[in-house]
Amino acid sequence: MKTAIKYLSIIFGIILLDQIVKSLLLYLITGTVPVSGNAWGIVGYPYLMAHIFDWFNIVFTWNPGTSFSLLRSLGEGAPWIIVGATGVICAMLIYYTFWRAGKNERLPLCFIIGGAIGNLIDRVRFGAVIDFIDWHIGNIHWPAFNIADMFIVIGVALYIINLTFRKK
Repeated sequence: MKTAIKYLSIIFGIILLDQIVKSLLLYLITGTVPVSGNAWGIVGYPYLMAHIFDWFNIVFTWNPGTSFSLLRSLGEGAPWIIVGATGVICAMLIYYTFWRAGKNERLPLCFIIGGAIGNLIDRVRFGAVIDFIDWHIGNIHWPAFNIADMFIVIGVALYIINLTFRKK
């Protein structure tokens, strides 16, 4: 039980951090934190918030697709298809994490689950995910991403490392 509480706390901490930062950005742009609504009705266009370094900006943009805006071409139904698929995958990961995973697998899976649920909340609320971290070299930009995305990537990397180096 103590272990479950620890890992649930990690998941909820990631979700909370992600949602607080995204809400802060919404507040800085609109003066309010909408509970839900059409993404482009709230902030209709990409918005440069701050130029931090020559290689880093804080921007505000919506991502209606998955990673790197994949599946955008599914049209109006894309957000709901992605919500359904993400919900099923999260449920499977939660089951595996708490009932099947080895000790070394749990933290990476919690990172992935927390990040996925953070983005899932945006999709349900707005039909798109808020992205705001913009790394670039000159005019070559990595696609904008957010804190939830960072935890997903870190979780996947840790999981792969765990699989690579685990004892047989």
